[in-house]
Amino acid sequence: MASIHLKPINEVAQRYGIAQEFLIPYGPSIAKIDLSLIKPQAPKGKLILVSSITPTPLGEGKTVTTIGLSQALNFIGESCIACIRQPSLGPVFGVKGGAAGGGKAQVLPMEKLNLHLTGDIHAITAAHNLAAAALDARLYHEQRLDRQFTEQTGLPRLNIDVNQILWKRVVDHNDRALRHITVGVNGGVNGVERSDGYDITAASELMAILALSESLKDMRQRIGQIILAHDIHGKPITTEQLEVAGAMTVLMKDAIQPTLMQTSENTPVLIHAGPFANIAHGNSSVIADRIALQQADYVVTEAGFGSDMGMEKFFNIKYRQSGIAPSCVVLVATLRSLKANSGKFDIKPGQPLPAEIANSNVELLAHGCKNLGWHINNAKRYGLPVVIAINRFPTDSDEELDYLRSFALSCGADGVEISDAFAAGGEGTAKLAKVVTQACQKQHQVTLLYPDEMSLTDKIKAIVNTYGANNTLFTPEAVSQLTQLEKLGFGHLPLCIAKTPLSISADPTLKNVPENFDVTISSFKVSAGAGFIRAYAGNIMTMPGLGTLPAYRNIDIDDQGEIVGLS
Repeated sequence: MASIHLKPINEVAQRYGIAQEFLIPYGPSIAKIDLSLIKPQAPKGKLILVSSITPTPLGEGKTVTTIGLSQALNFIGESCIACIRQPSLGPVFGVKGGAAGGGKAQVLPMEKLNLHLTGDIHAITAAHNLAAAALDARLYHEQRLDRQFTEQTGLPRLNIDVNQILWKRVVDHNDRALRHITVGVNGGVNGVERSDGYDITAASELMAILALSESLKDMRQRIGQIILAHDIHGKPITTEQLEVAGAMTVLMKDAIQPTLMQTSENTPVLIHAGPFANIAHGNSSVIADRIALQQADYVVTEAGFGSDMGMEKFFNIKYRQSGIAPSCVVLVATLRSLKANSGKFDIKPGQPLPAEIANSNVELLAHGCKNLGWHINNAKRYGLPVVIAINRFPTDSDEELDYLRSFALSCGADGVEISDAFAAGGEGTAKLAKVVTQACQKQHQVTLLYPDEMSLTDKIKAIVNTYGANNTLFTPEAVSQLTQLEKLGFGHLPLCIAKTPLSISADPTLKNVPENFDVTISSFKVSAGAGFIRAYAGNIMTMPGLGTLPAYRNIDIDDQGEIVGLS
């Protein structure tokens, strides 16, 4: 977007009351923000949480809408800052070639956002893998020295159970060959031979900790609570016991500062953290929210996947820990995604659209709109106004748009408006912005699905009941783990459901609004530092793989150093 005029980042910051002294420049258009900017008084701004219908391969345009809405709020005379997660290199090179929005509603410089940015993800990778290396080293030396270990080192034996090591290594690429590996091959000086594997960096508990931390001190304490393994007696072994928590925090000391960028219309955007919305809460950071709400009248942030995923976790995990409540939920929908959600087609990324989806088809849309109705009701259960943003495409028919508007209002939406963010930026989203500001003025009170003191079993049932499941089932392994988690004192923690984002249920093949299904919880794992328990409902992939036509094929650089194919 060579025609876009980017302002010096200090000018963007000063317009929103952020003085030069709080900026740590990373070139002319990027800066980190010093946390001393955060003040203890109550923030002045209202938070707008953007979620969506059930995601499809066609894309719903959540980030485009988030950026466009933030631009639109400034366009109509309000002050607004957007807060979004940092893209992972995995999807950038593997699936979609970028995650900065698009058209006239994107974060710039786009290539900086998508490639390394200020190094936060690399810092998390380094800190995470330091803990993995430290754990394997301790295992090796304790086995090598046996009873002489304490005598020679002065350290207590941790007695690590080689079959109960929980901390995999991470890398920020899609690399299926690393899902299951063997480390310490041949033993001896190579270490202890054992089975291991890699996750993608966004799946690291450190990423969730970064997003939920309130300060450097809080992050240090959380990192010290991470459980890396169990000993031979079944007791947890933490990073604090391994004496690696301090060094891990040192590697992440700059990552805790959010990064300030700007949109194509010079609206400020805080980029911070990038946790998965299945095994983590899938939202940008508490720190970014606090800074933005302190400096602007409105803050627009985005939750991962659909309202059954990132939005549910925003309330039951992020809000529960931070106390930061939205004033409005915006659900993004498109005509073609709703028709795809009908379940009548097997749609694959990159394939031509079926004619029934590409052309006007009110009957098909009406069937797919059931999915939107479910998400409206799901968002409403948290006690907030809900606005529907229709992300419009040029081929959308007026007949279908009118039907969608009427349907959403009949389901209880507090407003419905078209967004032309991609084609027209803030001006194209101005009507949506006005509807959202009106919704934000309504009286509301956040309602959570369960209290802290509820048993873990009842917490999981409370969430699964919202999916419409007939029953919540538990494997024997899950039952045993639940008992152990309660015994270890983790029963007060909120739950993070790790399930497919492609269905309201835990079965990706069940489309639209599934009926007559059960959800089976296969296992539980505690993220003690992040402060939640993961409940696995299905085989959740934490290390994606590259497809047959990965995005990196289209990415290159010309003789002048301009990056092409990254969009």
